[in-house]
Amino acid sequence: MTDLLTVAERSDFRLTGRTDEVETLSAAFAARWPEAVRSFEYGRSAEGRPMRAMIVSRCRSLDAGELKARGVPVLMLQAGIHPGESDGKDAGFMVLRDLLSATPASALLNDIAVLFVPAFNVDGHERVGRWNRPNQVGPEEMGWRATAQNLNLNRDYMKAESPEMQAMLRLLNEWDPLACADLHVTDGADFEPDISLQVEPVNQGDAHLCKIGVELRTALIDDLEAKGSIPLPFYPDLVETDNPASGFVLTVYSPRFSTGYFPQRNRFTVLVETHSWKPYATRVRVTQNTIAGLIKLMAENGAAWLGAARGADAAAAALDGADMTLAYASSWREPTAGAEVTEVDQTAEAEMIDFRGYAYTREKSEISGALATAYDPSTPQIWTVPYRNKVKASLVVPAPRGGYAVPAGWADIVGAKLEHHGVTFSALEAPKRFERAEAFRATHVRFSTSPFEGRMLANVDGAWGEEAVELGAGALIVPITQPRARLLMALLEPQAPDSLLAWGFFNACFEQKEALEPYVAEMIARDIMANDLAVRTEFNRRLREDAAFAANADARLEFFLRRHKSWDEQYMRYPVVRV
Repeated sequence: MTDLLTVAERSDFRLTGRTDEVETLSAAFAARWPEAVRSFEYGRSAEGRPMRAMIVSRCRSLDAGELKARGVPVLMLQAGIHPGESDGKDAGFMVLRDLLSATPASALLNDIAVLFVPAFNVDGHERVGRWNRPNQVGPEEMGWRATAQNLNLNRDYMKAESPEMQAMLRLLNEWDPLACADLHVTDGADFEPDISLQVEPVNQGDAHLCKIGVELRTALIDDLEAKGSIPLPFYPDLVETDNPASGFVLTVYSPRFSTGYFPQRNRFTVLVETHSWKPYATRVRVTQNTIAGLIKLMAENGAAWLGAARGADAAAAALDGADMTLAYASSWREPTAGAEVTEVDQTAEAEMIDFRGYAYTREKSEISGALATAYDPSTPQIWTVPYRNKVKASLVVPAPRGGYAVPAGWADIVGAKLEHHGVTFSALEAPKRFERAEAFRATHVRFSTSPFEGRMLANVDGAWGEEAVELGAGALIVPITQPRARLLMALLEPQAPDSLLAWGFFNACFEQKEALEPYVAEMIARDIMANDLAVRTEFNRRLREDAAFAANADARLEFFLRRHKSWDEQYMRYPVVRV
């Protein structure tokens, strides 16, 4: 059995392996247990490295189609999305080896399947350095957070620009895992808890699945506590990054993250974050316990959970005009375009909690001139701090009665994204006129001032309004009546936080392509002013009531140009329509 030991075990958890270990161990597992393990390549990275997965089950089949047809629940273990956080890779191999080699054979794998991705970001796994995570205890060397294209894969679920994420979405579409455990290592403050778990749906998604999510989280936390851990039921985001007294805020993740993405597919996700300041051996053991607990819960409840997920699929396919929450807030203000971290409203309602921290000091630093925090892990201390966990909807949009239509000029861009996510659509074979479509016209657009994940983000104000729309052959028709309707709305509703518009795929629609010389604009304005009483009356009212408008020469001219036949009706109009 020594050929199935990880580099971490061989080195007494001083080290962790690289991608060659993933290839070697996956092959060894498949050779040792050919009836229960299949190793396969599911994609290639930006630098051409193979992306490896293993399917593990004793259900008499290791084929995705057969498992789906038989209703076998699939648990995905996603490790190494951030390669410096290698706990999941080592723990995953260790747990599966123990299950497969158990005598008598473990019954846990008889009714479920485990889809294991040991090293999602394979290129990052090869960018190894001793100081890639200086805020983490071990291993001695580790991989790099981003891909070879400098993209953070845990911000790429919706825009799906990296070859790695496109491969992952193909894998999800093929295997349709009921639950995904996304295995990480947190950073931040130093405190006693050794792991945090954030389960979804709990704060977002289908209401019935939310109830199951709470039960799953409770059972998993109870199991970890029984094994000696101090688990948290939320990710420990401090309101002020370096100030424990500011307390914590519950983050409801948008679908750019795994934690927010799977609820849009009506599936479960468990964000697993061991604590970076615990020794590597401790973190791997705690991750092992978490994975083992999830496998046991899936074996006991998977059939019922799968039935509930299929019920959520049916409910999503029947939205047709129902209100859908697309963004959530929990006591914070909405971010501006490009913001990674939201600004927390410290005046919002909070629950006071007793939190198991360590003694600390905050003193002015002679280096930075700011207050600097120093922790004393030898002195446990209870922090009585606010926890801002009141979740509320910040964007609610009614689903279209029918679906969306994408003009032929945008079909290649949007169609590719829809295919990545497994969203169903068709193309018009002939032109078609929709007399009562809805178009979204932006009144204001804010662009990020610097790139975020390689893109210039956009944030729009505006509204849908009824318009007749002509669509040519090749336009895409995307029905709302499909199981992934939540995901569809998250992609195509312009104000959704991770829509294609928000990620900057439609920025050209908000650029004015034709402009008139001021003297020509003056002539047009004077002609309208002289011949249209209603416009003249409205103009004079604006001058009286809006000082900013009155002082802005360009805005005053544009007031008239917008009412002239030369005005571009496509400017500030989102091209995707609701039909």
